[in-house]
Amino acid sequence: MRTNQIIKGLLFSLLFLQIQGAVLAQNIFENHRTEVYPYLSRMAQKGLVTIDDYIQPISRQAILMALLELQKNEASLSKIERVELNFYLQEYNTIEGLTNKDNTKADLLKKDENGRWRTIAIHAKDFQFNIDPVTNIQVSSNGGNKINQVSNGFSLWGASKNIGFQLYYRDYTETGDLTKLNTFETSNTGIIRVGLSNDNRLNYSEVRGNISYSWKNGSVNFGKDNFLWGYGENGRIVSSDKAPSFPYFRLDYKPLQWLSFNYMHAWLNSNLIDSMRTYNTWTGGVSGDVRVRYISKFLVTHSIKVTPMKGLDLALGESMVYSDKLDVGFLIPINFFKVYDNNRSNYLINAGSNGQIFMQASSRNQIKNTHLYTTVFIDEIRLTEVFNKSKSRNQLGYTIGGSITDFFIPYLTIGAEYTRVNPFVYNNLIPAQRYTQYDYSLGDWMGANMDRQLLFVKYTPLPKLKLYARYQSIRKGGLGSIWEQYAAEPQPAFLFGLEKTRKDIYLQATYEVINNLYVKGVYQKINETYTTGQKVSNSLIQLGVSFGLN
Repeated sequence: MRTNQIIKGLLFSLLFLQIQGAVLAQNIFENHRTEVYPYLSRMAQKGLVTIDDYIQPISRQAILMALLELQKNEASLSKIERVELNFYLQEYNTIEGLTNKDNTKADLLKKDENGRWRTIAIHAKDFQFNIDPVTNIQVSSNGGNKINQVSNGFSLWGASKNIGFQLYYRDYTETGDLTKLNTFETSNTGIIRVGLSNDNRLNYSEVRGNISYSWKNGSVNFGKDNFLWGYGENGRIVSSDKAPSFPYFRLDYKPLQWLSFNYMHAWLNSNLIDSMRTYNTWTGGVSGDVRVRYISKFLVTHSIKVTPMKGLDLALGESMVYSDKLDVGFLIPINFFKVYDNNRSNYLINAGSNGQIFMQASSRNQIKNTHLYTTVFIDEIRLTEVFNKSKSRNQLGYTIGGSITDFFIPYLTIGAEYTRVNPFVYNNLIPAQRYTQYDYSLGDWMGANMDRQLLFVKYTPLPKLKLYARYQSIRKGGLGSIWEQYAAEPQPAFLFGLEKTRKDIYLQATYEVINNLYVKGVYQKINETYTTGQKVSNSLIQLGVSFGLN
């Protein structure tokens, strides 16, 4: 049987399997940048609600269930927290619009039954459809250079019984002096340049979408989005939103309240031309008469999370970056990827793939109002030589962090975090199997051979007004060579080839006027000192208004 027939059969079975006791549910993922995520995370930190947010994005249905759970504890909330709860219920209660009413209701530029303005909203028996425009205007002063950003697009989502669907599109144009724009050394999501970009004009777009089939305790999803795994205040070492979104197949299953499983297979862009599959067209075209093909690249990951006691979550996962062609063995969600890859490659390193193991522990409100977490990402390790300095290959990273909320005054949160990523993590001797998408890191945005110390403060003095301050200190070492990564004994020391140190202060104020209408101001000061003695200082001032998210 051909591979594509196997794949079609598997997906058909997953989508149309009749699940006994299925209930009305839809898996419509919510943008992970929305303010409801930190709101619910903080409520979980206080022990008032339970939310599985170690993998993001999560569904609107899961958010609604958490808000309704929180509503039962409304007496325990402060005045500001109650106002915000009702504000978020305005947005997410619309999922309950799937009723048994036979009449169809279509609204244009009206408030819905929850008082939330909707541009277009259609509700009928077992069906709903919503669409809103997405737009923003932002002015930045970056090192004295003015940059203007304008974007336009739309966001739509809807559901029909157990099927959910959504599409988000946004087109960005930036103008100004863009010569100093560095999209790699920032935690912001990387961009893919399109159109007639130059030093004074930059155009790029963002598109995300998903279609899902859900049942009482699980869902299967085909989509294109970011995939975040684990906790981190300004970066995630396992899977972050640094890289542009990618198409995927995703399975989420929670058979028990204390046990959940996630699987994802993604199609990545290697940014490497496949010279063997690239061919001449002989059409007399203007682009070199050549059809360009890129080396195929894939990411597969699965993880399991258990909750042995209230507030304590333990998660363990495995991932594999592989290339050249789709392999049906990686489409088996419960396969042991590392063992399977060793077998299929005959244990030859040049024929194998790039595998990782990762784990996380998270404690919420086991110490009152406190969230403690640690994440470990293992790219390669010699277990028998872990403490042998001459032969060890401890190519791993870890994050340790924590915060306490309602610190002396209500709604004040302070926290600290330390991240270290050893040399050569995310790298691979096969360029198409590096832990990247469009050359952006799938993990931490600073890459390997670095560490970061971070302090932060969050405060909400008024409902929907979010104040945030962060200080971080970063050390960044050299990349090294493939020979040093695989053959050198002892391995180069942590922070070998130190390139620079960086210290920056980040201040942000955000106010959500009405649902999805944001006013935002940012100030950032970055000081970098290179080992050559060169010192670089840069300031960013940013003001913007957006409907949707920026």
